[in-house]
Amino acid sequence: MPVAPVTKVVTGYLRPHKRFPSVWCAGCGVGIVMGAFLRAVNSLGIDRNKIVVVSGIGCTSRMPVYLDFCGLHTTHGRAIAFATGIKFAKPELTVVVIMGDGDAIAIGGNHFIHAARRNIDLTAIVVNNETYGMTGGQYSPTTPQGSSGSTARHGNIEPPFDICDLARASGATYVAREAVYNARRLETLIAGGIKKRGFSLIEAVSNCYTVYGRYNDFKSQIDMLRWQKEHAVPIQSWQKLPPEEKNSKFSTGVLFQKDAPEYVDEYDKLIERLGGKTGGAKSES
Repeated sequence: MPVAPVTKVVTGYLRPHKRFPSVWCAGCGVGIVMGAFLRAVNSLGIDRNKIVVVSGIGCTSRMPVYLDFCGLHTTHGRAIAFATGIKFAKPELTVVVIMGDGDAIAIGGNHFIHAARRNIDLTAIVVNNETYGMTGGQYSPTTPQGSSGSTARHGNIEPPFDICDLARASGATYVAREAVYNARRLETLIAGGIKKRGFSLIEAVSNCYTVYGRYNDFKSQIDMLRWQKEHAVPIQSWQKLPPEEKNSKFSTGVLFQKDAPEYVDEYDKLIERLGGKTGGAKSES
């Protein structure tokens, strides 16, 4: 069977000797995000030797294992901390941090908000499947109120984080969201985040049928994708919705962007003002 061009793009960035299929369950949205990310990298023409992909722990965080880039598969919730160090040492590199919702917003929540506050030039892709999938479906900070999980069998009573609102309030200069059912639009938003200098956040609303879906009476992976399509609203239409209709839906597209000083640039200016005598981590490139 002939290989479609879009498939050639994706497979061209995978490690040639890595064992496939992947660890992800059938119908998992993480593979869709990986494809969108790779097509975004390809569309931007980024040299594969000039990009670093960093992750923590979880289903999503297995992604760098399969990618033929420089990468770090680090500890739980600490991906942004590792990525910050890389950006300081080699600011000329494109540094992308790929995390799940629990990894980014629970265990790594403190790192997330302060990286956004500093506006360091990282692109954070958070795959939000509303659960801790790898460890059995415990509820996470983004599990909707009333939804079930292995640690909330009678319904989660906690209000969830809105990842995009959190990023914007913390200082991120590019905030976008799309569901995995709209993979081509997700690709465009990821490319926009990589191009934007400063801290960028792209939330990929994903699906985990294996645990979250079964706990919450979805009939199949397709049923979950259909739910995404029916509840995602482009930001232009979202702004016209009455409040009561927003409660059951979510906005998509570029939700917010602004220009602001980037942290490593400001640090370099400080070193220059002090005559380069601080002993800081300025790049030697």
